[in-house]
Amino acid sequence: MRKAAALFLLVGVIALGSNMAEARVDVGIGIGIPAPVVVAPPPVYYEPAPVVVQPAPVVAAPAYYYDDWQARAWRERQWRERQWREHEWREHRREWRRWHDDD
Repeated sequence: MRKAAALFLLVGVIALGSNMAEARVDVGIGIGIPAPVVVAPPPVYYEPAPVVVQPAPVVAAPAYYYDDWQARAWRERQWRERQWREHEWREHRREWRRWHDDD
């Protein structure tokens, strides 16, 4: 029994002691010797010949000034009619209110 207890004690001390043995400081000094380096030559680049492309000349034919007075007159007439309708509606509404506010 004593031998078994001593064995368990020895195993426990060794197991607990191994964690403390991991902490250490290392100092290393090294002298590096460069290895031979093979570098591929840079790729050869040939610049292409310049290409000149001229745009086609712009030619504008003489044109006449188009005033579009008819369309402008039509828009003005529509605007005046719309204004007249709004005015008439306001007047009609005033009349209706005047007669029906007493209800």
